[in-house]
Parts: sequence; structure tokens; C-alpha cells
Amino acid sequence: MSDTITKVSIIISKGSLEGIYPGLIMANGARAEGIEANLFFTFFGLDAINAKRLGHIKVAAVGNPGMHMASLIGVLPGMSAIATRMMEKKMEAFDIPDIPEFMEMIADTGCGMFACKASVDLFGFTKEDFIPQVQEIITVGEFYAKAAGGEIIFT
Repeated sequence: MSDTITKVSIIISKGSLEGIYPGLIMANGARAEGIEANLFFTFFGLDAINAKRLGHIKVAAVGNPGMHMASLIGVLPGMSAIATRMMEKKMEAFDIPDIPEFMEMIADTGCGMFACKASVDLFGFTKEDFIPQVQEIITVGEFYAKAAGGEIIFT
């Protein structure tokens, strides 16, 4: 058995900035290392590929243990927007692309992008609701078939 990872399939289930970026960064890193990568967007992670929502992803200020003190005041109006802007400025300083640019960049490397059929049906979406980089709407079984022989990462 080889210790080399040759394929990863990453599940993105959260629709917040801190829920989406880890999967994008991992997929981008995999592709940069020549590792086959697939992204599977499910439940609120569909916001990452929803053409209308993609440009409006925010930091979750309430209930986010990583926000520490800000989580206590996160219920105040505007806190999510403030936290989001602060995070965006930090990412800009490190030259991390915004989500729409990152999605396009990753897709251009050959990363597969798939929407979860059960979640798509649950929320009443169609393929037309998603960005063009989404290749297919697939079932969980089809996702497992694509992930076969590789590692599955749940972010």
C-alpha cells in the first residue's frame, strides 16, 4: 500500500466564509501537488456555488468558537458584516482570492465540482442556479463512486 495520496474528495457543507475557504484551499493545494481533487457541495455549502449567493458569503459571527469575544457580541446588528470585512482584508493582504475567483481558478486546474442532489432537491434549486463550473448534480452514491480509491475530507 502506498503512502502517497493520489485523490481527494472534499465535502463542503457550510455556507459561511470559514466553512467554504478550507475546502477551496485544500482542493487548490491538492491540484498544485498533482493530486486529483473533487469538491462536493451539500446542504448550506450550496451557497458557495449558487450564482446569486456566491458574492455575498459572510463570516458566521454567532456560534463560531473561533471568533472568541466577537461571538459574544455577534448578535448585534452589523457584526457579521464587520467580521467579514476584517477577514476579507486579511485575506487580501495574503493575496488569497475571493470565492468567485477561487472557484474559477480551481475549476481551471481540473478540479471536479459537484452539487448534492438531495440538497438541491431539498432547497428547490436547479443546475441553472449554480455557477458554470459545477459539472453535475449527483447523488451521494455517485459521489462515493467518484471518491473511490481516494481520501474523503469533510470540512
